[in-house]
Amino acid sequence: MPNFVVNNVAQANGDHEVHQPGCSYFPSNYRDLGWHSSCVPAVAAAKKIYNKSNGCFYCCNACHTT
Repeated sequence: MPNFVVNNVAQANGDHEVHQPGCSYFPSNYRDLGWHSSCVPAVAAAKKIYNKSNGCFYCCNACHTT
């Protein structure tokens, strides 16, 4: 299972993106979400912290909606 993090800094549209280590856009200011089976439960965990969370287009594309 991969590890996921959520960016503490919102994107211009207000989303806090969920990333996996190794992503080209991995944030320097993040909160660890722990190990999840996929980006789906990771984004759900991120939404408990930041209601407007979304998967990164590059490393969590299956969960990228905006």
